[in-house]
Formats: sequence, structure tokens, C-alpha cells
Amino acid sequence: MRNRIQLRGLENRDFNRELMTLVIPIALQNLISATVISVDVIMLGMISQSAMSAVSLAGQITFALTLFYMGMSTGAGILTAQYWGKKDISTIQRILSIACMFSFCVSILFFLSSFIMPEALMRLFTSDIELIEYGSRFLQMNSFSYLVMGISQMYLSVIRSMENAKLSAWISSLCLILNILFNAVCIFVIFPSKPELAISAVALATVAARVIEFACCIIHSATKGSVRFRLPLRDDVQRKLLKDFLKYALPVQGNYIVWGGALTATAAIIGHVNSDMVAANSIASVVKNLAVVLCGGIATGGSVLIGKYLGQGELEKAKYAGNKMGFYALLFGIIAGCTILVIKPLVYSIVHLNPTAQSYLDGMLYISAYYCIAKSINSTIIAGIFTAGGDSKFGFWCDTVVMWVIILPLSYLCAFVWQVPPILLYIIISLDEIIKLPITFIRYRQFKWLNNITRNFA
Repeated sequence: MRNRIQLRGLENRDFNRELMTLVIPIALQNLISATVISVDVIMLGMISQSAMSAVSLAGQITFALTLFYMGMSTGAGILTAQYWGKKDISTIQRILSIACMFSFCVSILFFLSSFIMPEALMRLFTSDIELIEYGSRFLQMNSFSYLVMGISQMYLSVIRSMENAKLSAWISSLCLILNILFNAVCIFVIFPSKPELAISAVALATVAARVIEFACCIIHSATKGSVRFRLPLRDDVQRKLLKDFLKYALPVQGNYIVWGGALTATAAIIGHVNSDMVAANSIASVVKNLAVVLCGGIATGGSVLIGKYLGQGELEKAKYAGNKMGFYALLFGIIAGCTILVIKPLVYSIVHLNPTAQSYLDGMLYISAYYCIAKSINSTIIAGIFTAGGDSKFGFWCDTVVMWVIILPLSYLCAFVWQVPPILLYIIISLDEIIKLPITFIRYRQFKWLNNITRNFA
């Protein structure tokens, strides 16, 4: 008995060490990804509330594109982690090629629509003429970053799933630092009193940072990388892998589109309530996204380990890892909520809003603090544990019902029929994660996610 306890303690320490080796760099990368658009919003908020609100709404298009990247990178990550457990590098190379092909096609579509008709896209979110003008200017310039961003994201996702999260974090860190420096120069040095020109310059700064990120991925792939950027092959192995990629990526992709589309729709509802609520929601979203970066690290890092264990055929070890991840998700969710409450005074000192928007922001931050706890648990289990074992359909159906059947119709009625106070509307919009909690736990206890989905191509 004593030896068994000691063995369990050793396994626990080994798992925690492996998990934190992944979680910290991934959390840093999540922080960086959330901060890139947040930096634009916060810095512009220092010179113009309208500029800040416009860029926040324009960022919804980039957010929608990011959802496609997240779906494809998650699909690639599911397969990569399990084949990494088998140390099958040649198959991982093929997975990268498939993911890059799909991401580039989607990037072209978003580039063309954002560059050709930015005003039409902005009208989806607001009817304010000034916000449309500012947002269109930002969107048109920023669209060039889409041409390289997708391929970079696929490469970083694949090497992260091969437990090389540190390199992924370093490349993304360089992108963020350069983005911040470029933004600071554009906003505070070159165009301090010209918000319309500052918006264009900030967009170009984001493009420059993304191009540098892409260049770093190309250089690493060509010199020290285990996998390379190559065109997809045409053979039986590739066809089987493409079938697997679509089987596991499409439900995840659908999940992200359903979830993200609902968030975009709620942003549109808020955008048509009043501009003060748009400004407050812009800041609340930034703070909330920054607070949950550790939670996202647990979900992604844990899914890499679970995928590796499943690829090795160690189902009991994968189950143990899932239980530990659930505990850490609760812990980090509480930490995220407390962080929001602690940094409230700092947020108020950085961003200057009018009294009405300030009062909205105060209530939104309190609500977000509780929201983060449920968000952490759901994202870790649904997007981390379930997808690692190929159980990728649950999230799609769960978000479809909760977001589109319950939350969105109720939010529409509250905003435009019953015309409830803005803070009550925000509470309704934030109920989705609470509703999903019991359903997610029941699904987890069924252990339908314990699957080895690899093929033996030898």
C-alpha cells in the first residue's frame, strides 16, 4: 500500500511538471494573442473613445477569422498530439500541410471581403457613422495581416502539440512586443491628435508584426524544425489523413463558428443599444480575455498530454490527467475572477470613459469575475479533454442549443422588446457558461472521450 501511494505521488509530480511545462508557455501565448488586439483598443482609448469603440467592433471580423484558425489548429492539434505519442513525425508533417492548405483558403476569403467592402461589414455591428468610418479604415488596412496569419497559427499549433510550447511562445512574444512598440510610436509620437490617421497606422503596425511572426516560422521550419512547410501530397495515406482531419476538425470548427457567431451577434445587439455600452463592453472583454489566459493554457496544455497518452494507449493515465485538469480549471477560474476584481482600479486609471460608460463597466467587471469560473471549467473539459480524445461533436451541439436557442433569442427580447437596463442585458448574455456546466459534467463522467484515433501507416 505504501509503495502504491509513493508511486501515485511520483506520477502526480511527473504529471504536474509535464503540465506546467506546457501550460506556462501556452498561457503566455494566449495572453499574447489576446493582447495583440487589446493593445490596439487600449492605446486608442487613451486618445479617443470613438476610435477605441470602432477598432473593438472591427476586431470582431478578425475574431471571426480567428475562430476558423482555432477550429483548424485544434483539429491539427488533436491528430498531432496522438501521433506525437507514437513519435510518427512523417504523419505529423502531412497534418501540417493539410492544415496550412485549409487556413490559407479561408484567409484569402476574409482578406478579399475586408479589403473590398469594409463599410458593409462594419454596418453589421453599428449604425453610428463615425464608428463605421473609423472601423472601416482599420479593417481595410488590417486585412493584409490575414494573408500570413493563418499559416503561422497552424505551424505554431503543430509544434505546440509536439510539446515545443516554449518556441511557440517566444515567436508570439516577439510579435506582441513589436506590435506594442509600433503602436506606441504611431499613436503617441506620430499621430497623437489625429485619431483617423492613428487608426490606419495601428492597423499597419499589426500587419508588420504578423509578417515578422510568419518570417520567424519560416526560418525555424527551414533550419531547426522537425516539420517543414510543404504542399500536400496526393496518395492513399494523405487521403486517409484528410478524412481524419475533417472528421475531427469539422465539429470543432462548427463549435467555434456557432460559439463565435453567437458572441458576434451579442456584440451586434450591444452595438445597437448605445455607444456607451459598446465602449464599456470593449474594455470588459479585454479584461476578461486577459484574465482567463491561464485557463486556456490548462485546456490546451492538458489536451496535448491527454492526446499523447491516448496515442500511446495509456487510457488510465489519460483518465487521471482529465481529473487533474478539472481541478486545476476550477482553481484557475477562481484566480481569474479574483484578478478581475483586483485590477479594477488599474483599469479605471488607464481608460477614460464618460460617467455612463464607466458605470456600465463597473457592473460588467463584477459579472465577468463570476463568469470566468464557469468559463474555465467548460473550456478545459469541452475544448481540452473532449477534443483530445476525438469527442469533438459534443461542444458543437452544446453551444448550438445554449447560444442560439436560449441566449440569443432571450438577449434580443431583453434588448429590443422588453428594453431592460444594460447591466441586466449583460447578465443575460453571460449566462451561457452557467447553463453548460451540469451538461458538461455529465458528459465527462461518461468517459466517451477516451479514444486512440491514430492509424498505423507502417
